[in-house]
Amino acid sequence: MGDTLRNALEFVGALASLLLASLRRFFARPFEGEQIGRQLHHLGVRSLSITTITAVFTGMVLALETAYTLAAYGGKLLIGKAVALSIVQELGPVLTALVMAGRVGAGITAEIGSMNVTEQVDAIRALGADPVKKLVMPKLIATVLMVPALTILADFVGILGGLVISIVDLGQSASFYLRQVITTLTFRDVLTGTGKTPIFALIIVLVACHNGLRTTGGADGVGRATTHTVVVASIAILVSNFFLTKFFFVVL
Repeated sequence: MGDTLRNALEFVGALASLLLASLRRFFARPFEGEQIGRQLHHLGVRSLSITTITAVFTGMVLALETAYTLAAYGGKLLIGKAVALSIVQELGPVLTALVMAGRVGAGITAEIGSMNVTEQVDAIRALGADPVKKLVMPKLIATVLMVPALTILADFVGILGGLVISIVDLGQSASFYLRQVITTLTFRDVLTGTGKTPIFALIIVLVACHNGLRTTGGADGVGRATTHTVVVASIAILVSNFFLTKFFFVVL
């Protein structure tokens, strides 16, 4: 237990150190605007399809399951309220973060890990450049910007998925469903959900970059590092989601 705790604390300390180093490099010249723009497209825009598909079918399944569950209690008319609150407060942010951990986190670790085992990272240092500024900082900025944006889009698409089911399977009108959504959601609900996403983004990118920079052992090592990133980031997202939700309930 002592070794496990020490290793966990060392891992958290390494992530914090990497975050501080990345933030310092952000204000140092030259500004990596082109690289950040490239990462915004690669990490964010290319994740649009998978996050959208995940959200729309989650909303549809949630509406369907809720309708059949509440039917025995006469609660079919509450589908819009249930879908809106569930998607915006929890399912939208968490599922988007988990999908990004699988796609973006694994991709970052594989990219940086491959560069590390082939000594490309050492070559960057030999040329007088900073690997943290060139490799980590642009990915961190892009991920922190794109995860909240994708979450907001996922919330919207998930609610629309519930709308489809309410019209096709439940016979409700679109205006009735949307009126329930609008009257149910408050600024607090939206802030509780989207306020967690920057933390999720930091977890994903810091774990991925840290594991990539520490990768050794060739292709086999890259595979192990990628798997470790997905597992650790996913667990950290789920654990932090509980504490962040509790924090927002207390503060707001």
